[in-house]
Amino acid sequence: MASAGLSEREQAGCRQLLELLGTEELMALTDTITNRLVHPENRQEAISAILVYSQNVEELLKRRKVYRETIFKYLAVQGIAVPPSSEKHQLIAYVKQYWDGKLPSNDLESGERKTHAEVNDVHYLGEEFCQWFFELLNSQHPLGVKSEEKWGPQHFWEDAKLKFCYNTLEKNMEEYVGAEMVSLRLLSLVKEEYLLFNPNLNADGLKCVMSRHGLVLVAVAGTVHRGNVCLGIFEQIFGLISCPIRGNTWKIKIINIIIVIFVYFLKIGALSTPGCFITLTRSQFVNGGNLQQEVI
Repeated sequence: MASAGLSEREQAGCRQLLELLGTEELMALTDTITNRLVHPENRQEAISAILVYSQNVEELLKRRKVYRETIFKYLAVQGIAVPPSSEKHQLIAYVKQYWDGKLPSNDLESGERKTHAEVNDVHYLGEEFCQWFFELLNSQHPLGVKSEEKWGPQHFWEDAKLKFCYNTLEKNMEEYVGAEMVSLRLLSLVKEEYLLFNPNLNADGLKCVMSRHGLVLVAVAGTVHRGNVCLGIFEQIFGLISCPIRGNTWKIKIINIIIVIFVYFLKIGALSTPGCFITLTRSQFVNGGNLQQEVI
């Protein structure tokens, strides 16, 4: 029986959407909605309490713990293709239209729902990932727009690797291993060095490929900024692996970053790309997680 606030269709849809949240987020959401009067012992009890005590769909989906990315993933799983740049309130509107029967899904003829990667091809997956990653990273800047989601090692595999190369008047290279170390070094770029990354997700600025094992490589290029100054350009490669426990969730295994400051171009007398943007192939997850690079 549906709760007083939600219809049966809304309750079923909200249940599917809430399943995409982590247990910690579900428990925190239950505390907020029930004013800490209900103490669930597991995920299903938490979801049931959330559904019972939610007054309406919009109130529930606007909660901070119901992330924009979670709503996007839910729509993708249902076969609803929406622009990856959609704001949270727009995604909520899509969900409400879908539950009202005004937004048909793109199901397979067999009746099976397409997975996130099937609905949106690998390039679309890469675009969505990059938009999520750089928005979250840039939000850690002291003057950045704060994100509802937290930055941290939870977005990386425990044995994640970071290779960071940067050219100013000389070439420099740093390497880090481990989710905590990788997360902290990336955080320091925006929080302590005040950098902002502006990825080019159009045309040749983004390249993606998936291996037959489901490993995904994403290469993206863009500009680097500090305040009102464009410092230079960057090229970044991500190695992504999907999480077997949480559906439609990808965690970062490898990150390679190259940053070239414009003063370096002035020194060599040419304003061109650093020449390291790779040609992605399906066999590049090799040598224990290292990437093969082919200069274009």
